[in-house]
Amino acid sequence: MANKAPFKTTFEASEVIRPIFTGGAVALEDGARILATTLGEDAVLTDIKTGKHITTIEGDGELISTLTLTPSGSHLIICSRSLSMRIYSLKKAGDSIEPQLVRTLKPHTTPVVVLAVDRTSTLLATGGTDGSIKVWDINGGYVTHTFRGPSVLISALHFFELAAGTAPNPELDASKDTRKRRKSKGRAEDDGDETPSTARFRLASGSQDGKVRVWDLHKRSVVANLDSHVSDVQGLDYSPAQNTLVTAGRDKTIRWWDTKSWKLRKVVPCLELVEAVGFIGDGKLTYTAGSNGCLRLWATDTGRELTKEQTPKPEVEAFVGAVYRPELPFVICVQVDHSLSLYEIPSEAYELSRVSPPEPFRRISGTHDDIIDLRYLLPDHSTMALATNSEDIRIVSVTEPKPGSKTLVSSEYFGQDIALLKGHDDIIISLDVDWSGYWVATGAKDNTAKLWRVDPANNSYTCWATFSGHAESVSAVALPRSRPAEGSKAYTDPLSHPPPFLITGSSDQTIKRWEIPREPQQGTKVAIRALYTRKAHEKDINAIDANHSSRLFASASQDKTVKIWSMEEGEVQGILRGHRRGVWSVSFAPPNTPVLQGEQGSVAGKGVVLTGSGDKTVKLWNLTDYTCLRTFEGHSHTVLKVVWLNIPPNEERGKKPILVASAGGDGLVKVWDVNSGENECTLDNHEDRVWALAVHPETNMIVSGSGDSTVTFWKDTSSETQIATNEAALKRIEQEQELENYEYVGAYREAITMALQLNHPRKLQSLFERVVSSKTPDPGSLSGLKAVDEVLASLSDEQLFLLLLRLRDWNTNARTAPMAQRILWTLIKSYPASRLSNLNVKGARGQKSLKEVLNALKVYTERHYKRMEELVEESYLVEYTLQEMDSLAPSLSGMKLVDNGDLQPAGTCI
Repeated sequence: MANKAPFKTTFEASEVIRPIFTGGAVALEDGARILATTLGEDAVLTDIKTGKHITTIEGDGELISTLTLTPSGSHLIICSRSLSMRIYSLKKAGDSIEPQLVRTLKPHTTPVVVLAVDRTSTLLATGGTDGSIKVWDINGGYVTHTFRGPSVLISALHFFELAAGTAPNPELDASKDTRKRRKSKGRAEDDGDETPSTARFRLASGSQDGKVRVWDLHKRSVVANLDSHVSDVQGLDYSPAQNTLVTAGRDKTIRWWDTKSWKLRKVVPCLELVEAVGFIGDGKLTYTAGSNGCLRLWATDTGRELTKEQTPKPEVEAFVGAVYRPELPFVICVQVDHSLSLYEIPSEAYELSRVSPPEPFRRISGTHDDIIDLRYLLPDHSTMALATNSEDIRIVSVTEPKPGSKTLVSSEYFGQDIALLKGHDDIIISLDVDWSGYWVATGAKDNTAKLWRVDPANNSYTCWATFSGHAESVSAVALPRSRPAEGSKAYTDPLSHPPPFLITGSSDQTIKRWEIPREPQQGTKVAIRALYTRKAHEKDINAIDANHSSRLFASASQDKTVKIWSMEEGEVQGILRGHRRGVWSVSFAPPNTPVLQGEQGSVAGKGVVLTGSGDKTVKLWNLTDYTCLRTFEGHSHTVLKVVWLNIPPNEERGKKPILVASAGGDGLVKVWDVNSGENECTLDNHEDRVWALAVHPETNMIVSGSGDSTVTFWKDTSSETQIATNEAALKRIEQEQELENYEYVGAYREAITMALQLNHPRKLQSLFERVVSSKTPDPGSLSGLKAVDEVLASLSDEQLFLLLLRLRDWNTNARTAPMAQRILWTLIKSYPASRLSNLNVKGARGQKSLKEVLNALKVYTERHYKRMEELVEESYLVEYTLQEMDSLAPSLSGMKLVDNGDLQPAGTCI
């Protein structure tokens, strides 16, 4: 029976919440599946129905100026500040989409800032900062039209086709007499059958000077100059049912135009900078999105606002754009804080005199900014609270989508934004959750701490109490870890029973204990007084943690110390000294921790605490005498967070180690064995410092949050790895035995195949030597046996490369070189030269290795042939010498043998 492989701790990234949008253009195709967003220099494609990341298209080194999708979703067009325009074809294969670069163009001599695609997905319009407009054939990649106006930035473009009932009479000129216009109109009606299908195609453009121009694509000229706005025109749309063109801009007005006469129908002041405008459905409704952060609906025919009066939202929630497709029942509004809000359009809004302000049914965070802290929420740990370098706490779903969802836009997917906890006036820098997961404590730079009640089942997210009293930022908060007695009201109904107290630490170097009120705080005027305040440290307090019995808590500070406090009295019980830099994180051991082995001996698991410091170390401390038990070294930068992983059950403690995890400024998460002090594994998926760590209490999943705006979920795969390792070891033993059997019975074909699979160079050498030196070779065989020839002629690229590696090694040894040359000769005869020189070896390093192997074979083969030639030349000298010796020596035919064994000439007497 094979010995089991040693247990190895492994984690793999199973899910990643990553940023998708950092400002710029947003595009959506008609099928409402592909959402294209700008992420700095890159473009990101996301499945808006499931929230899944599809792909990231790397940029050209310059920021993206704009992008768009064709309505059919067949192409993605990206323009950057490098003046290039890249057109990608989106190949759909099942659930995946493969972008392929079709062509790269330089459309303008200035950056392209706006794009538009017609409804057929064949024409593309580009608008530059120099005021020029070009129309392109997307499939052909050539320019079909060039329109030049004043040298003013183009701010909006829109393709449309005039309604069939609208007379294509663009040459409205008051100077022409009525008869000529009637005659022209009559001729157009008589020749209607001969009018090209493109005669009604138009392109509307808006510019920074407030001018709107309508261009006839058939006649290649401007047909209308709509001079009414006095600032940037940000939105254009056309309704064929209403024969109306709507325009809006930053002059805070909306204007509707009659497309038959190009006369102004209605002007409505909206008292906000309008960033997007468009028609909904058949054009009876018009929507606007602007600087107030409110989606507003208007009656197209009267210009009356249908939505009730709305209070302007904060500046960070102002809209900078909107995306709407006529086939879809929602509008995507883009906010200043890089969030995307999806609003459902009420279908009966037109019939009603007033409608309630639309509320977003879904919110997508484009980026979470720096992830400063995070915690699991709720008893089932299905959501997570994120502190994201902002005034709000973001609550996101961390469960997989439920099967059978048939809605157009799924409301449940991994990473979905559930809610925001709004109330702080400055950035939130600390976060904690109680045992139940319903109560969240936060500390912020506004010098306050808040307690929140989270009840997603009732869509209730309320601030329960505000704790004011610190003179500086609240940098650490801690709620009690102990559970209420089973059967108690606090245990059975935690939503109605908040935690008993809150501990806060501040940059003012003090700690405070607060009693949490049993009822929600009524207004901020009713101040809550701290039970006690202690001057705790000489510098800022970075972290606080309460032990699981809620009798002690620890405070970590920039003064390089950690202090252990009694919870009730607030008195110092001990001080942990030993770190050479400020201490950033502290964590008590779980209650079921077994006896641990330190450098000085064993210690009870309940009496230890873990710390992480700016001196790049993690330390384990004994709370009995407040000494350091063990120091973990391995990070190259500050250790910012430490956590304990779940303690293995009693029956598994013999094979599974006690683990802790640490996160550092080096962007790494390291997992340590507490008893041995060894680094079990290093988790690397972040590009910036990792500020936050959390552990799932059931699955042992590690969650890491970083300054690169990503949250990575690391699945514990140790058990799966152990099973796979044992199965692989058992399978290898069986294959090695099978190889021995093939070799014993002389089945060279199967034996060589198996030796290549198992990568046994010594066994492979032995087999080839037997084949090459066979006394009865098969006639016509290259290697000696035709069965071996067949094996060598049917190798995969990987096996062929591996065999060439072995031949290179054997070819360097004079003893094995003849065998190596014979096998190499067989390969060269069996494969064309192109196959050997273009093996599919993974990676650039593999291609380099292939060149090195072939070069080594060439060099040593030339050396062997040179040595053979020298031996042949030397053999000529030996042959000549022997011939000369024969001519000088007497002939043996005239000699006879005498009694003593000597030779003497014949006829001589003795």
